[in-house]
Amino acid sequence: PMALFPLTSNFEGDFVLQLVAVDTDNTMDEVAAAAVHSVGRRVRARPGHILRVRQQGATEFLPRDLKVADSGLKPTETVEIIWQAA
Repeated sequence: PMALFPLTSNFEGDFVLQLVAVDTDNTMDEVAAAAVHSVGRRVRARPGHILRVRQQGATEFLPRDLKVADSGLKPTETVEIIWQAA
């Protein structure tokens, strides 16, 4: 069953942390898509790049198809949204 799940988004190149509401059934690609509020406002778009998600301070990205419910993330935990060359 899907459930609302709040995460804090630290978008690469942005100085504002944002609260993003996703569902537990969302994938990391969908989490990244939900955090695009920065693009075109405080962060320029980067053609030829995709957005990836990792836990705050981690060096490895979470798998793109990993669901929030299976990620081990806690509500309101901060995730970093990073541009990666496609």
